[in-house]
Amino acid sequence: MKKNMVKQSLSVLMISLMAMTPYQQTAHGKTKLDINADAAILVEADTGKIVYKEHEDELLGIASMTKMMTEYLVLEAIEEGKIKWDQKYKVSDKVYQLANAPGLSNVPLRADEEYTVRELYDAMVIKSGNGAAIALSEVVAGTEGEFVKQMNAKAKELGFESFQFVNSSGLSNYDMLGMFPKGTDVNDENMVSAEDMATLAYYLIHDFPEVLETSSLSSKVFRPDTEEELLMKNTNGLLKDKSFYYKGADGLKTGTTPFAGSTFTGTAERNGVRYISVILDAKDEYGQPSSAERFIQTTELLDYGFDEFETVEYNLNDIDKKKEHTLDVPDGKKQSVSIKIDKPISIRVTKEEKDKLKASIKLDEDKLNDDGTLQAPIEKGEKIGEMMLDTPERNEYIFDKKQPSYKVDIYAAESVEKASWLVRSARSIQGFLGNLF
Repeated sequence: MKKNMVKQSLSVLMISLMAMTPYQQTAHGKTKLDINADAAILVEADTGKIVYKEHEDELLGIASMTKMMTEYLVLEAIEEGKIKWDQKYKVSDKVYQLANAPGLSNVPLRADEEYTVRELYDAMVIKSGNGAAIALSEVVAGTEGEFVKQMNAKAKELGFESFQFVNSSGLSNYDMLGMFPKGTDVNDENMVSAEDMATLAYYLIHDFPEVLETSSLSSKVFRPDTEEELLMKNTNGLLKDKSFYYKGADGLKTGTTPFAGSTFTGTAERNGVRYISVILDAKDEYGQPSSAERFIQTTELLDYGFDEFETVEYNLNDIDKKKEHTLDVPDGKKQSVSIKIDKPISIRVTKEEKDKLKASIKLDEDKLNDDGTLQAPIEKGEKIGEMMLDTPERNEYIFDKKQPSYKVDIYAAESVEKASWLVRSARSIQGFLGNLF
């Protein structure tokens, strides 16, 4: 057998077993939750793994959840130094009219008044202020029309597959008093699939975790101690002191329009575990859009994630408890080396699924002899391979090209010098004679 073939065959599976570790399938446990909505999805926030889904790829209205993309672009512009939190914005005529239009969710903004980016951001995130969102689009891009181009470009960059952004606020274009963004139509609507909304939530939380500091606020006073002082109440019913309080909930965004119905992208964290949920057009028992049901059904999704799955850690001790963690080094002065990992592999799994996770150790090919064994010398702390959990193909993730792998690096816990030529020759002769007799 050729050298590379020997290495490959012997290194791919140095140690393989069925570990006493459960493994998570998508949407298992209960086969179907009591979700009455046009679409729904539940995702592990750390890995992007889809835990539950219904019609997740359908292009549907999202209403004010659109503001999550506006939040992303504002936070990105802050990070890149293009705008600043204390930067002042002078209210345009368009923003003034839409920020004070009857029937629209808003924090009223005065004509020709100046507001900081922080004030506008808080008004958008907490009170779902439409005028504030449009104002921020002008701060970032000059005009809302140019901002919409950035929204769609960012969606494509983040890997969205089903999306259409037509304004920065989530209003129906026909409600914008004829001032809908250039390049869009009066009848256009913001539309995104549940899976792509979960993807947006994932990147928003991972790239800008500070977003949760604002989205978690049940209320905040706008411009305190001024004539414009206003108590902004968060529209997220899962937050503390709200009607549908859910322990650990800290975001993200609601949405309501006649076109989109009642929508909600939620997130909650408990004991270091976070889930992201999306409900599009939640309905009551009579099939009517329901603001309450979006929170009730989100609670059911989150309960499913927290209650039906558990976190399991996998480390070298689970490979063979009766042996020390060593690998053979035939050409070393010491003919074995102790190995270690920095941290265990952590995975969320169903409580019912046991004994289904295959574990293996794969050694780096450039560290091997012709016979597939580790070659000396080896330095303490040197990476010599990986420990992996091989997951079934049925797993689904919100990423098409970025599926996470469950693996950790394996290091040498000690140094092993190479034995002299004389010692290695003696070992070879001894081995030959042992096989012969």
